[in-house]
Amino acid sequence: MPTPTQQHLEKCREREHPGCVACSPGKVPGLGLEFAVCDDGGVKAAFQCTRIYQGYPGLLHGGVSSMLLDAAMANCLFAHDISAMTARMILRYRLPVEIDRPATVRAWLREYEPPLYVLEAEIEQDGRVLVRASGKFIDRGP
Repeated sequence: MPTPTQQHLEKCREREHPGCVACSPGKVPGLGLEFAVCDDGGVKAAFQCTRIYQGYPGLLHGGVSSMLLDAAMANCLFAHDISAMTARMILRYRLPVEIDRPATVRAWLREYEPPLYVLEAEIEQDGRVLVRASGKFIDRGP
């Protein structure tokens, strides 16, 4: 498996997700996520939980949380120059994510169980993990 790099992430994202609502630069409407590769090989991005993404009053919609986590895991694979699609994702909503406050979404590759990549992701706000996900992604092929 290739060493994760920012260059792999950006090239793979441009090739595989050129119009993605979550992570395509300049996509309007869209989440505008800009992922960066971390020292541990994972990725992270800041997200401004603006009111437009509200579900219950004052809280981020759970579907938006799910999209953030799925995008983080996909971009983590892009950083490894891997193109794979979500096969399964399990979420655990521990605490609500508040709107009008920044949050961080991050993801990392846990293992490879051919043909599946196993990843984990989380959303943090004020240093607390609020939502966690585990996912299995299947290689898209050549």
